[in-house]
Amino acid sequence: MHRRQFVAACGALALSPKLVNAQAWPNKPIRFVVPYIPGSAPDVLARSISERLSSALGQSLVIENRPGAGSNIGNEAIAKASADGYTIGLGTSAMTTNPSLYRKVNYEPVADFVGINLCVTMPHLLVVAADSPIKNVADLIRLFKEGPGKYNYASGGNGSGAHLAAELFKTLANVDVVHVPYKGAPEIITSVISKAAVCGFPTLSTAVPLVKSGRLRALGVTGTKRNHALPEVPSIGDTVAGFDYGSWFGLIAPAKTPSEVVQRLDAELQKAFADKVFRDKVQADGTEVVSMGHAEFTTFIRNDMVKMKRIVEMSGARID
Repeated sequence: MHRRQFVAACGALALSPKLVNAQAWPNKPIRFVVPYIPGSAPDVLARSISERLSSALGQSLVIENRPGAGSNIGNEAIAKASADGYTIGLGTSAMTTNPSLYRKVNYEPVADFVGINLCVTMPHLLVVAADSPIKNVADLIRLFKEGPGKYNYASGGNGSGAHLAAELFKTLANVDVVHVPYKGAPEIITSVISKAAVCGFPTLSTAVPLVKSGRLRALGVTGTKRNHALPEVPSIGDTVAGFDYGSWFGLIAPAKTPSEVVQRLDAELQKAFADKVFRDKVQADGTEVVSMGHAEFTTFIRNDMVKMKRIVEMSGARID
């Protein structure tokens, strides 16, 4: 190729629309799909992230709430969106759990998404009524072993986080307890306070205000360590070996989203979560900031599918 032809080719390449658009990203608002209703805990987190990323990127992030079918509607919308860097989504633990819970979901967590940043985790809390004679996890296990099948626990519904956490507890503690499913998380609290159920596993953010007001007693946190919101409450794993359960929330995008976009978003989120003011705001309700980067998060999604399949099989839960 002559020098003049080489220069012309380079000029044409530099003006390629694809490359110009890639270099200019983002040059228009970014759609941010949230698979939950406005005002829910995942939505509140997404809006905090959106505000921070909008400032860093110089473009608006437009929240699009797509709730329904246990997050499957929103997850499908993310999976089927164009992988051009202008659609991202809030991925949650439901994304890796639902393929085992539902007969069919129209997405595949590993093949259809790219993990950008695992932002936070939210443990559940094992609670009993404040005036219950049960003082700790060992007491609860002892009660259940003394009366197998005699006692019950409340959950927010078949296949909910509270249900799966309890079934994992039953299996690892080797106890026989009856599952009483309700329509949602608030009923867990009501049933435990009224003693219609001996215990329940609501999310920590839901239960903390009631623990602090003296209406519930917290026996244990479902994560592997104590939580900053209730530092006096031990991990259930301290008593029940191998117990570890919790919800997680992270930023995802359709598979094949340009790596430059993924890396930029990951870097901006890591900066955001390193900021103490932002970090403390996100963690105010007991949420735990993780900020796991893209490469690790992608591996995490794959491993979490295996873990959740095992827990769902233990529970016998099915939603169809």
